[in-house]
Amino acid sequence: MNIFRGFLHPGIAPACAVTIGNFDGVHRGHQAMLALLKNEARHRGLPSCVMTFEPHPRDYFARITQKPELAPARIATLRDKLLELANCGVDQCIVLPFDAAFAGQSPDNFIQHVLLKGLGAKYVLVGDDFRFGAKRAGDYAMLDAAGQSLGFDVARMLSYEVHGLRVSSSAVRDALSQGRMDDAARLLGRPYSISGHVVHGRKLGRELGATAPGKGDGFRTLNLRFSHWKSAASGIFAVEVHGLAPTPLRGVANLGIRPSLDPSDANGGRVLLETHAFDWPESMVAGLPGGEAYGKIVRVDLLHKLHDELKYDSLDALTQGIARDCDDARTWFTARI
Repeated sequence: MNIFRGFLHPGIAPACAVTIGNFDGVHRGHQAMLALLKNEARHRGLPSCVMTFEPHPRDYFARITQKPELAPARIATLRDKLLELANCGVDQCIVLPFDAAFAGQSPDNFIQHVLLKGLGAKYVLVGDDFRFGAKRAGDYAMLDAAGQSLGFDVARMLSYEVHGLRVSSSAVRDALSQGRMDDAARLLGRPYSISGHVVHGRKLGRELGATAPGKGDGFRTLNLRFSHWKSAASGIFAVEVHGLAPTPLRGVANLGIRPSLDPSDANGGRVLLETHAFDWPESMVAGLPGGEAYGKIVRVDLLHKLHDELKYDSLDALTQGIARDCDDARTWFTARI
């Protein structure tokens, strides 16, 4: 999939079949829409295109109104969204900044400058709640009328349901916020996961419990930063790590801000996914000097929520808490077989 930030790139296709949206999570409703888009694009001899936004429009309005509570909890990082769009077979993706200029354009300007001049749209597929232009003044009827007069086709896809439940990003957010990971997986069509480059942290994990039996390396962790300040999921999870060994590495992970540690630590108070793999023999992690994984790209599947983040009064209490979480995660994996 070709990825472009903005319209001013020579590699952008001169004409396309396009759908527009935030696509947070790329859930099963999104997947159905993308399948329809690809089919329509193929029949027209056009590349399929997704136009999406970063930041999320609601992030923008939360910032300018100084109401952070209006910002949506983010299901996926931009990286993971783009990976899933590519997995769905999209040919190109245009990532636009949602800013004052974009938010303030009239519906007519959106059609002329974005759809026609920017994208060369010949077919436009939208959801049943699609609105566009300043103050959301543009709707499907306006877009359809413009298509008939300006020479592009417009179609609308109705809601996608699974077992009578409308699949939406809001439904995924609700499932994740409540720790219903199986429900989230059903809505997404896959386990909920976060991927990225392993980054350096405080390296405290390898010190915690290092003197405990069988824990000579402490609770060493793989650290991934979640780029948005408000993740849809948080807490302690039983997980599987992909990308370091021939088979997934089981473990336990903390997704959140680590309330037991100083907010001025290496993480800087940002959302971090810290994953401790139960088994870490260097023979399983091929090609990693000293068994370290810094800079490697991994994917962590969050399979089962154990509990919310807890604040411990001391490092000893934190160590004991991590040990209990490891035991509980192992028990869950054993029961799952």
